[in-house]
Amino acid sequence: MEEIKFALDTFYAVMAGALVMWMAAGFTMLEAGLVQKKDVSEIVTKNLGLYSIACIMYLVCGFALMYSGDSYLGGLFPKIGTSWSLSTGTEVDAMMYGAEGSIADGNFVGYYSHQADFFFQVVFVATAMSIVSGAVAGRMKLLPFFLFAIVLTGFIYPAQGFWNWGGGFESMGTSYSDYAGSGTVHLCGAAAALAVVTVLGPRKGKYNSNGSVNPMPGSNIPMAALGAWILWLGWFGFNGGSELKVSEVSSATAVSQVFLNTNMAAAGGVVAALLISLIMTGKMDVTMAINGAIAGLVSITADPLSSSGGTAVIVGAIGGAIVYFSILFLEKRGIDDPVGAISAHGVVGIYGVLVVTITGGADFGGQLTGIAFIAIFTYLASLGTVYLINMVMPIRATDEEQDLAEWLATQADSSNASDDSFAGAYEADVIDLANGAIEEAIEEID
Repeated sequence: MEEIKFALDTFYAVMAGALVMWMAAGFTMLEAGLVQKKDVSEIVTKNLGLYSIACIMYLVCGFALMYSGDSYLGGLFPKIGTSWSLSTGTEVDAMMYGAEGSIADGNFVGYYSHQADFFFQVVFVATAMSIVSGAVAGRMKLLPFFLFAIVLTGFIYPAQGFWNWGGGFESMGTSYSDYAGSGTVHLCGAAAALAVVTVLGPRKGKYNSNGSVNPMPGSNIPMAALGAWILWLGWFGFNGGSELKVSEVSSATAVSQVFLNTNMAAAGGVVAALLISLIMTGKMDVTMAINGAIAGLVSITADPLSSSGGTAVIVGAIGGAIVYFSILFLEKRGIDDPVGAISAHGVVGIYGVLVVTITGGADFGGQLTGIAFIAIFTYLASLGTVYLINMVMPIRATDEEQDLAEWLATQADSSNASDDSFAGAYEADVIDLANGAIEEAIEEID
């Protein structure tokens, strides 16, 4: 019987991880749809790269760091280790029956296999880094971005993740409740994004000399909406998988409640964002609806189990309202976030952690302490990292590089317009050059 439970819970963890992994596609499409056309290729490249880097760095040191089983200074800093040799050679009995120990020494206390746990956790790391990619779109160079991804996914995220899920806060005597990571994942990613944006500054042309804001519409709204739908689907793995097992009646019932609440919170966020945009502007804004869905999902992530379905709608609706006003507030204060990631994941992430004091009875002081630790540490560590990278190589694309990207995007559009477009002219020029070269070669032979 124990072996059946182990197999079932392992399969559930792997499938939940696969759903969360699919969120990488959601973030890619969402961000590609909301940025300018010239930045689409950049966004796709960044998301493919950051996911791969996150997987490798979490295997190198992140997994063992986050679940070290030991710490320094009373839980403040986790013990450094590696999970590079993680394989099926790990003892099964130790994992199945709950032997004492840590990931670093191969003895894992859990309901499912060591490898399944790694896979489920690594996709969370990539999610946090994906939040950064959207916020810095349009002006951060690829190589500095990937260098930052190495540090965030390998060290910064695991270090703060240890506080919540590795026993750090418990060792410090802090009562912090965050079921699936409104703070640990989403606030962490947003705090890192804010740090990078602080150094980068806004995109060229975003603000006028008098401080007024120029709108920069997204390149493809249907693509952004598809990305939001994929994220909505993936979130069932994000929140549902965090129950960790499904082999008992109580856990299976809990998973179904988590699914229900996750779905209803997203719906509440969409409706609230649409209504507020209608009241404020006289029309329903689709981009705000998209961010409303994300905000609703983030709102419920810290406690998707305790609420009823109706309460989840209210929790998500408040999140949808918060994200609407937060996006406008930050934009007016010079924080250029093309996709609204800092608001949807950071500001709403703080709300999601605090609302657990109402829905789940968490201690307000403990929740506030957790928020402060995660936000301040991640922001300062990310700020220091990006400053160091910027000293070695400029992280921001120059105005000339941004202009070139825009010109290339324009020419690509014109090349698809007609046979007499840029592409046709370019082809004719190439033919003329080739004919000229041939004629010169013949003359030299003669």
